[in-house]
Amino acid sequence: MNLTIDIGNTRCKYAIFNKSEIIEVIIESDISIDHIKKIIQKYPLIKKSILSTVRLIDFSIISQIESVFERFLLLDENTRIPIENLYKTKDTLGKDRLAAVVGANNIFPNTNVLVIDLGTAITYDFINEHNQFMGGNISPGLEMRYKALNYFTRQLPLLEKENEFDLIADHTKGAIISGVQNGIIFELEGYINLLKHKFDEIIIILSGGDANFFDKKLKNTIFVNSNLNLIGLNRILEYNI
Repeated sequence: MNLTIDIGNTRCKYAIFNKSEIIEVIIESDISIDHIKKIIQKYPLIKKSILSTVRLIDFSIISQIESVFERFLLLDENTRIPIENLYKTKDTLGKDRLAAVVGANNIFPNTNVLVIDLGTAITYDFINEHNQFMGGNISPGLEMRYKALNYFTRQLPLLEKENEFDLIADHTKGAIISGVQNGIIFELEGYINLLKHKFDEIIIILSGGDANFFDKKLKNTIFVNSNLNLIGLNRILEYNI
C-alpha cells in the first residue's frame, strides 16, 4: 500500500492506495507527522510514500516523514516521471500541475488531454497524444478574484460565490458575482473551444476545489476528478520503484 501526500496552497490531502485503487482520502489544513502516524496505525501495510508540495516546508518535517517509510519520494524537478516533460523551466513548474497531468495521462494514455485545476489559481495544462506535457497557463482563481476586487478598490465589498447569477446584473452585488463567475466561465469555454478546434479529439478534465461548482455551468462535455493529483503522485511513486 502507498500513501500520497499533496500539500496545496490551502490544505493537505492524504490518499491511501492499494496498488492503483484509492482506499481513502483525508483532508487536513496542514502537514503533520502525527496525522501520518495515525494513518499508518490504521493502515499498517503502507510501506511507501510520496510527497508533493507547492509551499516551503521545514526540512526537519520531511526528514521525520521519510523515517517512517521503507521508501519515500519527495517530488521535484529531478524525479523520474512516466511522461515526457517539455516544460522549459522545470524547476518553477508547480508539482501539483505535474502530478495532475501524470494522473490524467494514467487515466487517458495516448490521448490529448486538457487538465483544468480550479483551485487558489486556475491552471490549464495540456498533455498530447504522444504523452508529452506541452505546458499550460495560470490565472487567478475564484476566491482570489473576489478578494482582489475588494482589496484594490475603495468601495466594492468582499463577496463569495453563489450558484444563481445573471448575465447582466442590475445591482452592484450581482454585478460583482456575475462579472467574476461569468468571467471564469467564458475563460474556461474559450480555452476549451480553441483547443477543440485545433485538435480533433481532446479530453477535458476539471479538478480542484471549485471543479464541481463550475462543472454543470459549462456547455462542453467534461470529466471531473478531484483526485487527479493523488492518482498522478501514486503513478510517479510506482514508476520509481
